[in-house]
Amino acid sequence: QVQLVESGGGLVQAGGTLRLSCAASGRTFSSYVMGWFRQAPGKEREFVAGISRSGGRTRYADSVKGRFTISRDNAKNTVYVQMNSLKPEDTAVYYCAADYGDIIYSVRHEYDYWGQGTQVTVSS
Repeated sequence: QVQLVESGGGLVQAGGTLRLSCAASGRTFSSYVMGWFRQAPGKEREFVAGISRSGGRTRYADSVKGRFTISRDNAKNTVYVQMNSLKPEDTAVYYCAADYGDIIYSVRHEYDYWGQGTQVTVSS
């Protein structure tokens, strides 16, 4: 079992920055691909970014490429997403997720564990 707890959400103006963190408890954090997803009101949950077990590979949704950066610290059992140049359309609840393996999937059903989410609101 892996428990995931997100933090770092909040209200920010367009063009601003936020860094989300996701702390994992349980065994062998480094055995999991980690992903960030988001869900806006009335929309499907969508992939944002993912990172391989070692951190050597990353994958991004086109909508955030060049603005968001995912990283992980396996010694701290934590994954991050640095969000720059935020836009109102980035407003959503952001979730982190873990998948046992080393393929960075962009579909939610491939991920085994989920956090409760953290709200990000970007005002125009």
